[in-house]
Amino acid sequence: MKELSDIAVVGLAVMGENLILNMESKGFTVTAYNRSVEKVDNFINGRAKGKNIIGAANIPDLVGSLEKPRKIMLMIKAGQAVDDFIEQLIPHLEKGDIIIDGGNTHFPDTNRRTAYVESKGLRYIGTGVSGGEEGALKGPSIMPGGSPSAWEEVKPIFQTISAKVDGGVPCCDWVGENGAGHFVKMVHNGIEYGDMQLITEAYQLMKDLLGLSADEMHKVFEEWNKGDLSSYLIEITRDILAYKDEDGEPLVEKILDTAGQKGTGKWTAVSALDAGIPLTLIGEAVFARCLSAIKNERVIASEQIKATQPSFTGDKKQFIEDLKEALYASKLVSYAQGYTLMKATADESGWNLNYGGIALMWRGGCIIRSAFLGKIKEAYDNNPNISNLLLDPFFKDKIEKAEKAWRRVVATAILNGIPVPTLASALTYFDGYRSKRLPANLLQAQRDYFGAHTYERIDKPRGEFFHTNWTGTGGDTASSTYNV
Repeated sequence: MKELSDIAVVGLAVMGENLILNMESKGFTVTAYNRSVEKVDNFINGRAKGKNIIGAANIPDLVGSLEKPRKIMLMIKAGQAVDDFIEQLIPHLEKGDIIIDGGNTHFPDTNRRTAYVESKGLRYIGTGVSGGEEGALKGPSIMPGGSPSAWEEVKPIFQTISAKVDGGVPCCDWVGENGAGHFVKMVHNGIEYGDMQLITEAYQLMKDLLGLSADEMHKVFEEWNKGDLSSYLIEITRDILAYKDEDGEPLVEKILDTAGQKGTGKWTAVSALDAGIPLTLIGEAVFARCLSAIKNERVIASEQIKATQPSFTGDKKQFIEDLKEALYASKLVSYAQGYTLMKATADESGWNLNYGGIALMWRGGCIIRSAFLGKIKEAYDNNPNISNLLLDPFFKDKIEKAEKAWRRVVATAILNGIPVPTLASALTYFDGYRSKRLPANLLQAQRDYFGAHTYERIDKPRGEFFHTNWTGTGGDTASSTYNV
């Protein structure tokens, strides 16, 4: 074992432990530290026994165990705990040392912490790490940002432990300054929310409308995983549907229908609202989880409000094919929306994001990994300045071919009283995005009527604003014109 460690990891929960074991398996010596020393002892004498892993009992031991510049990766709960630990670390560190936050941190916090840590002569990296327990151990997707000079110091470790695609290309590269890494991870998680909700809607349609059993649905997802929909989430859904409880019944049907969330999907939706980006699908996915959480209220409502009873008399095989097309088209919309948010925020923040490279980072290791992501990289290789992925020839062709099937699925779901918030919102966004004229002219007239908010005219240059005295008693004074 080396006398000094290459890197330290703080926090011995599932992700922390597995990242340490991943690093050690790739030839790095790692220091493990946790606020509870008992956890360190248990780890060193358990999963880490006989490996090039050093246990630290306190912060001076932790810092003293590292070669310079010291690299300390925090895998602890996001929020105040990160600020508190940074304050404990700083007095023990020297100029040029690097603090890395690998948790699910909100990117504005990483912006703030980068500036603060750099003001102390240190360097800071906020990095998204995706892939869950298995990814952390075998190779996650890693999205680092922060102090640019720190990248060369951590690059050999991060790229070595990350997932690999296309013959060895690491699913890890520098994203940008300040909170860019955590921002990209946030959008990843928002898309993950959307993908998961889309899949659950497909599941409910097959179960409640078509009357398919878990085993039959397992076979559908198994088939879908061989084609355009091939992805990690389709793969695990296939496996979940096949899993039996001790009594031989499908376990999934015994799980309470209330979904949890840790906030990253909500942050994505709020960021979109702040930026004025129509991230409708991810927003609906977040609200779907919120609706699921009011289980008791839904049970009461179901007893008092008569529901439409689903009835399907068509061709089940054709509907499943339509559903596959609807799911794929909606997935295209989800990624298109996520990328428009990334572009808007990057422009505002001064980040030079490599959009094709981000798709490549998401190709392996992470939760939303899929073969489909290669097409996003190709789209940005062909046109780095494309404003919306739906304008790329590949995406445009795919969504146009899926459109009729998509409409049939959404219409059938609505007629049968089965909620499909993300499938429907994706279709509505698609219709709105390609509409030359929307009814916002009437909306703007309403705003001018009650608040003198002014409007632009189609027969006048853009940027010239008008106000009408709609009632004859309102006067000619207009409100100032601005957009939130």
